[in-house]
Amino acid sequence: MDRLGSRRLGELSAGDVRAALASLTDQLSTRSLQIAHNCLVRAIRQAEADDLVGRNVAALVRPPAGRDGRPSKAMSVVQARALIDAAARRAQAGKDGGAVPRPYRLHAYVVLLLTTGMRPEEARALRWDHLDLDAGTVAIWRSDRAGGDTKTSRSRRTLKLPKVAVAALQERKGAQAADQLKAGQAWKDTGLVFTTSLGTKLDQDNIRRDFRRITKAAGLGEGWVPRELRHTFVSIMSAGGVPVEEIARVAGHKQTSTTELVYRRELRPVITAGAEVMDTVSLSQA
Repeated sequence: MDRLGSRRLGELSAGDVRAALASLTDQLSTRSLQIAHNCLVRAIRQAEADDLVGRNVAALVRPPAGRDGRPSKAMSVVQARALIDAAARRAQAGKDGGAVPRPYRLHAYVVLLLTTGMRPEEARALRWDHLDLDAGTVAIWRSDRAGGDTKTSRSRRTLKLPKVAVAALQERKGAQAADQLKAGQAWKDTGLVFTTSLGTKLDQDNIRRDFRRITKAAGLGEGWVPRELRHTFVSIMSAGGVPVEEIARVAGHKQTSTTELVYRRELRPVITAGAEVMDTVSLSQA
């Protein structure tokens, strides 16, 4: 939207907005163009409220279609097992010079997304007080989105955790306690599950970079992104016999049509449900 930067707000026209969005169609996906348009509409709406402009010209424009985004893909069960195994075993130099296997910082993050279908933004906002590791449940109430709310009202849900996820989160809790002890007064007590070594929230760009390291270590290459763990979850659930209605409920979709539209290639007709499938599949090789 750089081409709008030189325009005075009072002189901005719907044509300017339309031209600016059109100039980005070969660079951004349709969804990204919609987000850019929505941001502009909200910004000018605030200017309207402050009597700086007479009308919201951006609201008069319909965002154009952008370039096709890369289709999301799903891992096979074999690939998912390799990913969890790689995330749990990062080789680090020991005191004697030998390799000591330690989990990646994102180990529990990978396991949680892969075995519950949580959205990446839901995992980034997850707090310890949303987890009951004794009962093996997670309450998904918040999201790392504007306003902190989940994507939809149906996204607020409580899920039973598979055993492999409980074990990974217990390990994560111990690792975070060690980080806090090492950081001392520099520690920031955010209450978040997934944090830096100082307790602050993990940046999504850093997450994507570290995630690529894990997929590479698993022999899967670097062409994966965290949201595809959610696609993998749906694929495994469907192959395991879970009806689309149950998958939609666990994934936090408002309606089954969303599940069918977004995950059409992964869905098959079916029978059982939830964490039992993940425990049966046994993604952990430990």
